[in-house]
Amino acid sequence: MSLSRRDLVRSSLALAGVSAAGAAAVPGALAGSGPAAGSGEVIDLWPRPPAGALHPGMAELVEQSSSDPAYSSRRIRGIARPRMAVFPAAQPNGSAMLIIPGGSFAWNYFEHEGHYIADVLNRAGITCFVLFYRLAQDGWSDPAKVGPADAQRAMRAIRANAARLGLDSARIGVMGFSAGGFLTATLATRHATPFYAPVDATDRLSARPLLTAPIYAVQSVDPAYAYGGVAPSLFGRQPAAEQIREWSPDLNVTAAAVPTFLVHAEDDGAVPVANTVRLRDAMVAAGITVETHLFAHGGHGFGIRGQPGVSDGPWLPLFLNFAREQKLFG
Repeated sequence: MSLSRRDLVRSSLALAGVSAAGAAAVPGALAGSGPAAGSGEVIDLWPRPPAGALHPGMAELVEQSSSDPAYSSRRIRGIARPRMAVFPAAQPNGSAMLIIPGGSFAWNYFEHEGHYIADVLNRAGITCFVLFYRLAQDGWSDPAKVGPADAQRAMRAIRANAARLGLDSARIGVMGFSAGGFLTATLATRHATPFYAPVDATDRLSARPLLTAPIYAVQSVDPAYAYGGVAPSLFGRQPAAEQIREWSPDLNVTAAAVPTFLVHAEDDGAVPVANTVRLRDAMVAAGITVETHLFAHGGHGFGIRGQPGVSDGPWLPLFLNFAREQKLFG
């Protein structure tokens, strides 16, 4: 997965159904905001800094990845303080979405696959939480577990704050992109797996989402289908058979998996579309509600802005229809 796929943030994915107001809202509303945008509220995931950093004192680095002066796409690495930025809806309906940006397990593209997504979902009345999670490539003693642990804790932290924020704790979904889609698919299939030892009362709450949306997701760790960077990032080497079985979401679909919405482009040159197809097939076999959209063109990392000057791609209205059917909102 080349980082350059987002540097220009361009795609041939045909986009439709966008209002003029919507087209201006995503780049303009958040382009000047920092890593803790939205309401300005930040919710730390853990009461103390997580253990296991191989580089104590690691500093966060934020840089601009876009070469298009009209479109900001900043990314961050060196995250030792996992947290969520809160994006409240102006007209909330009590629903919430955890948004998990991607970045090859090395970066977090918090604008392109975080802030801008939250802005669109906010317009549907959904309060959003953009996750700044520990990155496997930053150096952790158990790199495969740090992302899933942060995602699981984030779900519980949203529930712990639900009453204060006016949210229905039963109506919380998760959407993730690329490497963030791996964490999303893991929550869909292994939300009850203990990825960390409980630290406080928050960990008595459920991490199960109402629904998930892995978008052009890294999913399998099987070298026959996987994005080439997943195993080196998570395991430091090619995976053993037991690691493939443990860490591939499609091999962990049970009756406890949650309804899932999938999007991928057939011409994705970074994460093979087989990742999404295999997860879809496993969901169908297990009798789990799944909706799948495969676009002929789009490449990888298209987010919601596949063409300059256009914000909402065709898949977001489809997701909102799916979310409504699953009772995320009325």
